[in-house]
Amino acid sequence: MKTIDTDPRSPKPITTAGVETFLAAGNPSLNLLRVEPGVPVDAAYEHVSILMGYIKHLVREGDMEDDHKFLGAADYLCDMAKALMNDIEIAKNKAH
Repeated sequence: MKTIDTDPRSPKPITTAGVETFLAAGNPSLNLLRVEPGVPVDAAYEHVSILMGYIKHLVREGDMEDDHKFLGAADYLCDMAKALMNDIEIAKNKAH
């Protein structure tokens, strides 16, 4: 069972800011997706790590097989990981 800490002096967990966007489309260019606010940064870091593993695999396979679909997918995931990392840094800077 989860306990709720009601001590006002306890540090508030840092969560994503929800300001970073990614996947630009259209003319003029607009971002289609945004990082969701309120995600605990530990969980967000875990997802960045997973994304980076997928990116590494796709880049290797795309390079070995000369498959531009793998490389394109890696590029999309890289934009997603970058937006997530930037959003985490914004949230951490706001907390300090």
